[in-house]
Amino acid sequence: MIVLAAHLAAAVALLLWSVRLIRTGVERGFMPDLKRHMKDRADNKLSAAASGSLAAMLMQSSTAVALIGAGFAVSGMLAPHAALALLLGADLGSAIVAQVLLLPVQALVPFALVFGVAIFFNARSRKSKQVGRMVIGFALVLVSLGMIREAAAPIGGNPVVQNIAAYFQGDLVSAFVIGALIAWAMHSSLAAVLTFAAFAATGLTAAPVAAALVIGANFGAGLIPFALLWSSERPARLVVIGNLVARGGMALLFLALLAGGIFDLALLGSGPAQQAVSLHIMVNAALLAVALPLSGKLVRIADAALPRHAESTVATVSALDPDALDHAPLALACAQRELLRMAETVQAILVPVMQLFRGWDPDIARVIEIREDDIDRMHFETKIYISRLRENGIPPALDKKTLEIAAVANSLEEAGDRIAVDLVALARKMQDKAIRFSDQGISDLDHFHDQVVTNGQLALRVLTTGDAEAARQLVAEKDRIRIEEQKLQERHLRRLQEGAAASLETTNIHQDTLRLLKQINAALSYVAYPIAEETGDLLGSRLASLRSGGDAA
Repeated sequence: MIVLAAHLAAAVALLLWSVRLIRTGVERGFMPDLKRHMKDRADNKLSAAASGSLAAMLMQSSTAVALIGAGFAVSGMLAPHAALALLLGADLGSAIVAQVLLLPVQALVPFALVFGVAIFFNARSRKSKQVGRMVIGFALVLVSLGMIREAAAPIGGNPVVQNIAAYFQGDLVSAFVIGALIAWAMHSSLAAVLTFAAFAATGLTAAPVAAALVIGANFGAGLIPFALLWSSERPARLVVIGNLVARGGMALLFLALLAGGIFDLALLGSGPAQQAVSLHIMVNAALLAVALPLSGKLVRIADAALPRHAESTVATVSALDPDALDHAPLALACAQRELLRMAETVQAILVPVMQLFRGWDPDIARVIEIREDDIDRMHFETKIYISRLRENGIPPALDKKTLEIAAVANSLEEAGDRIAVDLVALARKMQDKAIRFSDQGISDLDHFHDQVVTNGQLALRVLTTGDAEAARQLVAEKDRIRIEEQKLQERHLRRLQEGAAASLETTNIHQDTLRLLKQINAALSYVAYPIAEETGDLLGSRLASLRSGGDAA
């Protein structure tokens, strides 16, 4: 029994890792394009829901879409009700993926694995490499589902397990709660639903119990982004609260219908597994149909329920611990943590700055100014801290690390200045002159800004994890952004040739904004250079050529 339980746990672990593998491929290869697609399609509720559904199908995660949508809401790129529409569509897209993965396509596994591995190891571009990663992840999802069914079948014959299963048939509420907890523990409603469907296919759980688990997983899917974003800014919380209210209400409604025997699960499919997945799709389709037209009201309800707190003026505690200076490795860890705080603050002023070009907002400008002062303070304190550490005499290897930390701090401070001083000044000049970018011009700038913001998030990941693959990608992004800026400058010049009045009025500001965003991206990319140099991925000042087989899956 212990061996079978271990096999089942391993199968579930492989499922979680496989789903994450697909999401990682999408994030590393296609995230800027995907984010732009979602933002551009959010003009109305239906197109927003459709784009959210497509994004969730690609990323195998509605939670990832929730994080992106909440980021849009915080930055002002989307209103909270539009971000909520993205999330509602994402939930349905994730449910559709469960149906696709339930199809009898096991025969494709060996071909998908061979094809995916071949692409991954022989790719000539980053996107091709990530396609290979996604194909491998898809194949491993199918493998893990087969492993779950194989492990669950003999477990179902155990008398203790049979007694537990029989109990839950008479207590669907407890099954609902367990389903929500498992989805929360997995941080993936898709993985949870596929696991429950596999249990049902082997007879480990009866159809009504599997249905209650699935409904619970849907409730748990609302709790995941709620918990992850609760400490975020108010617009993000409005989105996840509205989603939780709608999802929680729909889940409780379906639980009541199931417990009351009001609908027949046999109508949803020929077997328990298909019934569970069909119910999952039905819950999310009903949620979309009911909540999408009410997304504005849901956000207003969340806004009324969420207390408004005055902006905190309490200074955050520095990570630079003076007592750690006597122990160099610990002191360096403190300095690294302070760099992360600097990068987070830079990202916090980078995200909303483009709003000032659409319409001057003194509150946003004031917040950017305050946070830039924080960046300057952290920059100064980090350099002083490193200087004091070097006075104590440290090994050469650690001495090199102090120079790297100081250089990264300088780079982050430069990025902060470009945002808070230069970009804000350009936005203020537009306000003073009462001029506006052309529609094409602001679209180009928004698109470019989105890419820089995405790279800022990647820089945070590099600082947090020290991941060599992420560092390599960030350095590659520096060159790609440079080429992209040249293309956008050419597009602007073509608009000038056509005599567009708005382009003529704003030409200097437009080109300066593109240049500054490129410089901000370059400053953020510098955080990856120490890692890329250490792994040999840099030749001089350029990225080394892609080495076949050199990256881990």
